[in-house]
Formats: sequence, C-alpha cells, structure tokens
Amino acid sequence: MWLIVTEKDNTARRIAGILFGRVKVRKIDGVNVYFSQDEKNAVVGLKGHIVELDYPKEYNNWSKVPLKSLLKADLVKKVKARNIAKALSQLAQKAERVTIATDYDREGELIGVEALEIIKKANPSVKADRAKYSAITPQEIKKAFSSTTKINFNLAKAAETRQIVDLMWGALLTRLLSLSSGRLGKDFLSVGRVQSPTLRFIVEREREIQQFKPTPYWEIFAEFENGEKFSAKHVKRFLKKEEAEEAFSRIGDRAVVKKYVEKDVSERRPIPFNTTEFLREAGKFMAPDKAMSIAENLYMNGYISYPRTDNTVYPPSLNLKAIVSKFLNSEFKAEAEIALSHMKPSRGKKETKDHPPIHPVEVASRKDLSKDEWRIYELVVRRFLATLAPDAVWAVRQAEIDASGEIFKATGKQLVNPGWRAIYVYYKAEESFLPGLHEGQTLKVLSKKIEEKKTKPPGRYTMSSIIKLMEKYNLGTKSTRHEILRKLYSRGYIRGNPLKPTEVAFAVIDALKKEAEVITLPDMTAKLEEDMDRIEEGKQDQKAVVNESAKFLEEVLENVNEEELGKTIREGVRKDRVVGKCPECGNDLEIRKARGRFIGCTSYPECRFTLPLPQKGRLEVTARKCDKHDMSILRIRPSKGKSWTFCPYCSYIEWKGRDGQSQG
Repeated sequence: MWLIVTEKDNTARRIAGILFGRVKVRKIDGVNVYFSQDEKNAVVGLKGHIVELDYPKEYNNWSKVPLKSLLKADLVKKVKARNIAKALSQLAQKAERVTIATDYDREGELIGVEALEIIKKANPSVKADRAKYSAITPQEIKKAFSSTTKINFNLAKAAETRQIVDLMWGALLTRLLSLSSGRLGKDFLSVGRVQSPTLRFIVEREREIQQFKPTPYWEIFAEFENGEKFSAKHVKRFLKKEEAEEAFSRIGDRAVVKKYVEKDVSERRPIPFNTTEFLREAGKFMAPDKAMSIAENLYMNGYISYPRTDNTVYPPSLNLKAIVSKFLNSEFKAEAEIALSHMKPSRGKKETKDHPPIHPVEVASRKDLSKDEWRIYELVVRRFLATLAPDAVWAVRQAEIDASGEIFKATGKQLVNPGWRAIYVYYKAEESFLPGLHEGQTLKVLSKKIEEKKTKPPGRYTMSSIIKLMEKYNLGTKSTRHEILRKLYSRGYIRGNPLKPTEVAFAVIDALKKEAEVITLPDMTAKLEEDMDRIEEGKQDQKAVVNESAKFLEEVLENVNEEELGKTIREGVRKDRVVGKCPECGNDLEIRKARGRFIGCTSYPECRFTLPLPQKGRLEVTARKCDKHDMSILRIRPSKGKSWTFCPYCSYIEWKGRDGQSQG
C-alpha cells in the first residue's frame, strides 16, 4: 500500500480527491483515512505536531526543582495525539511506501519526520519520500506526487533545535520570574526567547512617549493668487516666536515665482506578498494571528498558495498570465484587465526557492467564503494583480515663491494614471492642488498666518510596524511572529492596537534589564536564528547550539539577584491592579481576591469601600478611563461568547439603583 501523510485532515481529503478521484472514507481509531477504490493507496491527515518535547514529570514541581537542573535535563518525546499515532502504526503494517506531504517548511518537515518515526517503528522496512507543493490545486498536487524527493532531515533538525531551545528558555525564564515574584498557579508570568526582546521594544517606545516633552515651534502659511488661489508654507520652521513674527511682518502684498517645475513621477507598484508583508497589510484591519489562520484555511481549500514564505520574487515557473486570466470571469475582471495590459511583475529583495510569494490559485466568489475570509482573499488577489500592473503616474508641480525675501514652497499632485492604484485600493491617493505657474510671475498675497505647533512624541507600534521591526532584528520567523504577539496579548503584557504595554510589562522588562539585560536584547535570539539556518544547511551541530543556549542561561542565573527581580515585578503587578482613586478616602482602589474577586481600597481596614466584580471570565484592566469617575474601564473575556467592557463604579451605581427600585 502507498500511504500519504498530510498535516491536517482537510488537506488529506482534498489531496485524496485529486489523486484518486472517487474516495472511500474509513475511520481507524477515530481518524479519517481516505482510500482509493482498490484500497492500494491511502491518505491520512495529522493535527500538526502529534509529538511534543517536554520535561520528565519529576520536573513538574516548580518550587522544588532547582532552576539549573532544567538546563541539563534529558527531554522526553510525548505523543499528544494517541489516536492518530495508533492509526499510523496500523496503516504502517500494510504500507510498502510512505510519502510525507506535510507543509514544506521547517515545522512541516519536523511534523512529517515525527509521523515517519512512528511509522518506521511499526514497519522498519517501509520506503519513504517527500512531496513538495505550494498550492492545493490538481495541477500542483499531481506534479508534486509524480516527482517526489528525499526527506530533508536537516530541515526537520533545525525545527527540533528551535523546539529544544525555546522550551529551555521558556521553562527557565518563566519559572525564574514566577518564583521570584510569587506568581504561581494560574497567575504565573510567562516569558521566552523571542517574547522578551519584542516586549522590550514596546515598553521602551511607551517610555519614550511618557518622557517626551513637546517643544513649541511656529510655521507661516500664505495664500497666493494668479487667477486661481493656492496655499504655500514657509520653508523654515521657527523655534523662536520673535523670529517668526519678524519674518511674518516682512511679507508684503506681492510675491514672485522664483522656481517652478512640472514633471510626471512614477510610483512603483507594490512587491509580492511574503508572510511578513502580508501580515503587515492584513494587520491594518485584523489581528495577525487571525489573518494567518484564515490564510491557512484558504490555502487548504485551494484558493491561495502556501502563506508561510519569505519569497518576494515570482519564480519563472509560475504561469502568471494563466492565473490572471482566470479572473476575467470574476468580479475582479476590470483589475485583471489592467494587470494583463502590463504583465511585468515587481520584485522584492528576498528570493527563496521553497515557496513562491503568496498569490491566488483559484477564483472564489463572496458566497463561497465568510466575510473575514473574503477580506483576506480579496487582499491577496488585489495585491497579486497590483504587482503585475503598470506603475501609477502623478503629475507633480513644485513652486518656490519669494515674498519680500521670505521663501515659500508649494506642491501639487494629481493622479493622471492610477495604474496599480486602481487595483490595490488600500492606499488612499492624496492629491493636492497647485495651478500652472511660470518663473518670474508676480502673485498677489491674499492672506498670511502664523500657527503655533508642538513637536509630537513617536507613535506607538502597531501590529504591522512591530512585525516589521521583528523581521529587521531577526526575532522569530515568518511562521511565529504573529503567534508571539498573540501570546503577549493573552498573557496580559500588551493591550489594544496601537500596542500599549501594561504595568506588568514595564515591571518584567525593568526587572530583567536590571538583573539579566541580555535576555531582553535581540542579539542572542538573532544569533540562534542564524544557527538554525546553519543546521538546515548541514553546517552546524544541534548539540553545540543547545549547549551554547544552556551555558548562556546558566550565566544569567549566576548573575541574577532573585530578590530584587521579584521586588520590581511585584510592584508592577500591584500597579496593574489599580483601577482608580477611592471616592471616600482618595487612596488607590485595586482588584483583590478573597473568596472571589472585588475592588477594594488599599487603606483597608481604615477604609472599607468596595465594589463588586463579575466572578467568571478573564478580567483585564484596559487603558481607557470612565469620563464620570476617572476609573479604569475593565474588560471581561468569557470562555465562550464576546468580551464586554464596563466601569465598575457605573455598574455598581446602576445595580444599586435597580436593587432599590425592586425593594420599593
């Protein structure tokens, strides 16, 4: 029998349908197996990793296990999907050949190798090969399975090394912070190899914003006329009001055009989508982890290519014209015609050989997809077509105007040929007006004004900008960056978008910077990413990389002052529980626990003011304040259903009013 192993069940179903035509579905140990009619071929889907690395159970007691021992422990492999492992073992006994058809990247290769080890244990003589594909379409799948290759064990080894190192870092640092601060059980503080430097970027940007002192400056604007009115700005930004007023007083009622230029300027079309660029764009209207999850579903259902890729250059083997032509009978007809009129692809700086940039492979209609699926699918389609379209062309006019020795500049922009902009509608075309002028022309000064302004602090990172920054510093990979951000949210370190760190985040980063700063720097993490590449290339040994991490973490433990670390974190945790000031005594109100959670005054027992809280759901303190009571708005995230926000004081007053009415 020929056994094919895919990463997920729906991929197995689709591949079986493409390869076998009519399919028999049978359950083995509760797992769907898709057979050809003669039962000589079978496809089975996994659930991602069915095996996981972990510490032996004797390491489970955080309080009793010495932290250093985590660095020398022999990790164990645990089967976490026993029914799938049993099904693989049973199928293996009849298999003569097994083809690993998991996603072709590091994680996918490791997932496939894990499954192969289970199969080989049941049938050591089975022959194994690899099918590589970037889209689940009949043409691509048939081609992949007719030209299988060898399994890349170095690729899997690189992914396994990452697992080992991340487990070691995560276990040691999480226990270090949690034990030193007394945050155990459900309240443990989680940190990791990539989380820590990423969180430091967010915290330090917030600190820049908090410490920023705005500087006043003055700008001069004037309105001119040559038959048509237009505005211009003085070339100088004045840091002293007196200088601005002196310049302002010199401006008379006439001005002369000193320089004037008209030119057409091309605006290059965007580059093809790799994972980072895709998540940056999708992150403008959706959480990156959600966008990736949807993209993966679209891929598995045969609508788009594999969404985890570093590539920004379409390979010559990709028939771009054939893909575009499919959209001539869709609601993207007009956009496809623009692309077909040009058909010269843009290209980015990154070119890899594993997968092409993300692109559509099949036409879908709105009724085929959910609302969110359509948004992601439309983004991918429009980006793909835009990369093949003509550049946009702007008619640009620039003028330099002399008003009694004071120089003003004005620019006009008109979009004369939208090109790719007619397709990729996510960037607004900002036009500005400037009439046709000529050098030496006299203009009438219609009005003038001085505006006082202040310098602004740097903006907070958005989902899009932090992913770009992570890529710049080699933090994480295309496949993990969105997951790191999700962890920072779920563990209460950041809120909102733009990203705002909580007091716990400040405390953790401040404590680590003081006691173990190297953990918060991107250097070691970036080096590890380079080591993974070398393992993949067969130029680096896994054991050497793991030992280097263990030695690094051992030095951290030797130099850290756990008492000071815990003290700093506890203070930050306390601040994060504060929701406002007590209306009776003016001291802090904070979230407390005693037979349930409630809000109490920090001056208890002198002050006994309290507010009730919902007892179910995860409670979060948001950055917003109630307009009436200057109290933090709280959010409840229930285990099921939508989250909701409330002011605890407003809710209490409302409840008290209702209670009073019912008693009356």
